Amino acid sequence: MHAVHLIAILAVLQYLFFGKLTGEARGKYGVKAPAMTGHEGFERMVRVQMNTLETLVAFLPALYLAAVYWPYLLVAGLGAVYLVGRIVYWRAYVADPSRRLVGFLMSAGPTILLAVLALVGNLLALTGLRG
Repeated sequence: MHAVHLIAILAVLQYLFFGKLTGEARGKYGVKAPAMTGHEGFERMVRVQMNTLETLVAFLPALYLAAVYWPYLLVAGLGAVYLVGRIVYWRAYVADPSRRLVGFLMSAGPTILLAVLALVGNLLALTGLRG
């Protein structure tokens, strides 16, 4: 289970890192708070941060619930793909938003799979087919 905990805290730290980058972009491009629009470079970083927050809402519960029913290393491995996907997404989105699809799929795919694994594991446990 420790590997799953590691992935979870890395996901939170990754989100905080993206928040730091957003703050730096605000300063670099002169976008004064509370504005959320301005220079395109700032807006791209804001979208990376917000999209990461949006995915975390589904990723973290799916990660932990899947870990209840399936091997920890499988669950942590899917979580690791999510983390790499967020990095790919960030790099692509900041450079050229039209190139963000691979990173998006690398984070959305594992999140969906983890949610399905959690659901299937729960249904198997409820029906007594799995302990």
